[in-house]
Amino acid sequence: MKDDRPVNKDRGVSATGVAGTPSSFSGVSTPAALDALEFEVALDVVARHAVSEIGAESVRSRVPSGSVDWVISELATATEFQRLLDSGDPFRPEAVQDIRAVLESLEIEGNVLEPTELLAVGAASEAMRNVLAGLERIAAEAPRLSSLAVELPQSAIGRSIDRALDPDGAVKDDASPELSRARRGVRDTRARLVALLEKQMRSLGQSAGHAEVTLKSGRYVIPVRRDDRDRVRGIVHGESSSGTTLFVEPPEAVELGNELNGWESEEARAVLAVLRDLTEMIRPHRFGLAAGLEMCRCVDDAYARARFAIECDSTQPQVVDRERALCIVRGAHPLLVAAGENAVPFDLHLSGDEHTLLVSGPNAGGKTVLLKAVGLICSMAQSGIIPPVGKGTSLPIYGTFFVDIGDHQSIAASLSTFSAHVAALREILERADGAALVLVDELGGGTDPIEGAALAGATLLSLNDRACTTVATTHLTELKELAAKTEGVVNGSLEFDIETLAPTYQFIKDRPGRSFGLAIARRLGVPDDVLARAEELQPKEARSLEAMLADLEQREQQLRQREEQVSLDAARLAKESEAVTRLRETLDSRDLELAAREKQAEREGREQARRFLLDARRRVEQALGVA
Repeated sequence: MKDDRPVNKDRGVSATGVAGTPSSFSGVSTPAALDALEFEVALDVVARHAVSEIGAESVRSRVPSGSVDWVISELATATEFQRLLDSGDPFRPEAVQDIRAVLESLEIEGNVLEPTELLAVGAASEAMRNVLAGLERIAAEAPRLSSLAVELPQSAIGRSIDRALDPDGAVKDDASPELSRARRGVRDTRARLVALLEKQMRSLGQSAGHAEVTLKSGRYVIPVRRDDRDRVRGIVHGESSSGTTLFVEPPEAVELGNELNGWESEEARAVLAVLRDLTEMIRPHRFGLAAGLEMCRCVDDAYARARFAIECDSTQPQVVDRERALCIVRGAHPLLVAAGENAVPFDLHLSGDEHTLLVSGPNAGGKTVLLKAVGLICSMAQSGIIPPVGKGTSLPIYGTFFVDIGDHQSIAASLSTFSAHVAALREILERADGAALVLVDELGGGTDPIEGAALAGATLLSLNDRACTTVATTHLTELKELAAKTEGVVNGSLEFDIETLAPTYQFIKDRPGRSFGLAIARRLGVPDDVLARAEELQPKEARSLEAMLADLEQREQQLRQREEQVSLDAARLAKESEAVTRLRETLDSRDLELAAREKQAEREGREQARRFLLDARRRVEQALGVA
């Protein structure tokens, strides 16, 4: 038969495997960085939307790619499927069985597939044809998806398997003339053998009890009480657990038993021949089946990513070169959105000359969540997954991710939290370049504040000089001041409600955040005299900055209140203006109606006067005629 090995169209199609996601990442830091972001957890969330295990596995195997063209193509394919689903089109992937191991076994000449394996190939072939028909139908609406279509082996494969095998895997009697003849011989011989043994049992009378013909060691036998052994000649093939019953094959049954074994051997050879014929029919088409499996995998993978985008109400981000600015519109942490949490969306924009964002604010204010959200949004997008972002989002392609989040303390390695962070910073400083995205939580923490601030400041300046895209969180006042006076470094914060001392999770750019440590302590009942001393012990610069930020927040709150009042006044004026407009329109309508009535009355008056004059003239003329 003709070998239908398909032409490889840069999709990595093979006979026994499924192509993985291309990746331009290098370096040992990337897996650790993705682990810190919970990237695999995010992939699992997306993979749950797949309909087959091979599709879910495909999603879980995705990794960020540095290829702009590949990322754009993958995001566009997912978006195309997203639009198709939103339109109500019924096209869906099929839950195709994973037959990669079966196809791999076909590489071994002479190997014969088991019935279950053949059924899996038949079912997979049918699923492939359904997917192919769907792709051909949606070619006009979804050209990217339809480009996944491949040429499949002839449909005779599935039909041949269905004709030969039952759904439970048993080979049908009519699968071949030889098998039909052998099974007929087995049935007839077995029936004669059982009839002979039953006759032998009846000849024993009551001594046989309620025993029946049974099978021992592949031979048909009758049960005989040990006491009656002298009444039955033959071969003993075993005894009961109590030893009171023997299982005997009478001499009359030996020849028929041998004949039955012969027919059963012939049946086994005929079954093997059927399975071998089916296997040899499939073997030349293994590459076409592998291509079809790859097609189903790609479609299911795209479906899972499209469903995730719909679930998160996401819009495909624009992908730009790494020299361009990072702009996230209505971004949210993917895991929070997928979990149904009421995640507050954020807007984050770094212009072309802004490379470093320093986020400050109180504990439990959402800084770490923001950091992880930025990392996951970028890494998922570079893996071809549409992250939870809104229209207008623009994401650069990063060559490497560096993430330092969490407590890396290790007693076994004699590693303190600060030492672990310093080790992470050292690797970042050694390897990060302008193509890197660097995410650092609590920069400068874990040691003496003065030395920690100095080290953190120097690190930020070094990364900023290299034009790395860096997002870091901190509580240190010195870093907030550094960001305020360094070109390329900008402050940011997550809003904190001054009245309730609770986070709102609203991101604010160009404004550092307050720590609210003393305010929270006061709310939690720390004595006023202790708090007063704490305020006195604060450095003058810190008190000055905190006072300035507090004044700024108060002014912003007042401004927001004024804006809200202006908005309310504007709404009230608009409502009143609308009412005045409606009143004017009503009056104008009434004026028009009154004028129309006046004209109508005038016409009716003139008509009535004319009729009166005509009637008077008629009567005068009648009177003159009488005279």
